[in-house]
Amino acid sequence: MNTRDPIPPEYRGWWRITETSQWSAKFLDSLGPALLSLTGHGDRLRMHCLLAHVNTKPTKTGISFAWEGAWEYDPMSGTGRVSLGEDGHLKGSIRIKDGDSSTFVAVRTEEPDEPIEEPPSYRDKWRRRW
Repeated sequence: MNTRDPIPPEYRGWWRITETSQWSAKFLDSLGPALLSLTGHGDRLRMHCLLAHVNTKPTKTGISFAWEGAWEYDPMSGTGRVSLGEDGHLKGSIRIKDGDSSTFVAVRTEEPDEPIEEPPSYRDKWRRRW
């Protein structure tokens, strides 16, 4: 995060992802509550089977971000963007590099008591089987 471009206060904090256009709501919280942090330090994304580190950048219309992590044990990366709706909800999109994309809606929430896990490595996939 570039300290010259801080996250605007209306975006800063934790957001609970409540719905996506591409992936089933039934599994949205598979790894814990689906969350996106926009704090400017060590931001994270967790939803479905995705755990990722997020790098944010303010834009004229909201926040854009790049993310890198793992979907289950497979390394993944991508981009996204968010803007605030008139209802105060965060409305955004997320894209997986060379893969799916989805829109999503999020509501402001509190920072979780437990930190979001680190994305697993592909090597972890084989370690857990034995």
